Amino acid sequence: MDRFQAMQVFTRVVDANSFTQAADSLGLPRTTVTTTIQNLEKHLQVRLLNRTTRKLSLTTDGAAYYERCQRILADLEDAEAAFRDVARVPRGRLRIDVPPSIGRRILIPSLCDFHSRNPEVELVIGMSDRPVDMVREAVDCVIRVGDLQDSSLVARRIGTFQCLTCAAPAYLERFGEPRDLEDLQLNHHSVHYFSGRTGRTIEWEFVVDGESTEVKMRGCVSVNDADAYLTCGLQGFGLIQAPGYMVMEHLASGALKRVLASLQPSPMPISVVYQHNRHLSPKVRAFVDWVAELFSGCPLLSGCRPDIDCNAAGRPGPNTLRSVIEEEYKLAEAMF
Repeated sequence: MDRFQAMQVFTRVVDANSFTQAADSLGLPRTTVTTTIQNLEKHLQVRLLNRTTRKLSLTTDGAAYYERCQRILADLEDAEAAFRDVARVPRGRLRIDVPPSIGRRILIPSLCDFHSRNPEVELVIGMSDRPVDMVREAVDCVIRVGDLQDSSLVARRIGTFQCLTCAAPAYLERFGEPRDLEDLQLNHHSVHYFSGRTGRTIEWEFVVDGESTEVKMRGCVSVNDADAYLTCGLQGFGLIQAPGYMVMEHLASGALKRVLASLQPSPMPISVVYQHNRHLSPKVRAFVDWVAELFSGCPLLSGCRPDIDCNAAGRPGPNTLRSVIEEEYKLAEAMF
């Protein structure tokens, strides 16, 4: 029995909590993984895992052995990394997951640049807003909006976006423009966006005098996809709050109009997230560095520009919203 391989298989089974998913991530038949664990238990003369038809759990001996295996494998990785060529070419399959709106508008149009720099990396791109279990699903890194919840992961901030409150002209003709938050809540309705994980509607919020103020909006339609959300806004189903990179072309064309420009939601961080590892693999490092460079060059992912905010009287400044949006659009097109 190859004890080193057995340790790798065992730790992967524990991390994935599944023989099948561990086998898939290691590129081994499931029967090989099962046999390896059985032989390891026979060699150690202890039971490492409790198995049922629905789940796996570590025994006391298994938990102790798992911690030792983690340290041994990490030390081996350290020893090998000390002698590797740090400039070696990134290669292999890289699996990532990104929000659909960011994937379609920002990432996909620039992939040729990443491929030209890293021709031996095969990208596997999932596009979803759902939480991804990076260990179980063998995902190398994800791009996510908002604060990182899982402390076992590493998040590198690559950008920030500011949501804008907008409506279609057809909606504004029927209901008029909201004057303030009280008018907004009493006399207007929005397109609802709900979490695909919890099913809960995400409430609107604005920063007022430095404090976050939540506004519960009425609505007649709810979606959990960013592009569907934008489309409903364009159709006049209600007001929407969407990031600038999604609505800029529609603001420039007049298909949407910004409202309540003097009141803004809190800016949202955009991060590339990956598993904690003392030695990041070359393919992951190459993608993380590339996507950070990509986002840093996009003016629409650094928050709202000061010159498109309204002044204290609530009137547009010397640069009109339309002209500035058109300028931003040209800059974004030049990137791609």
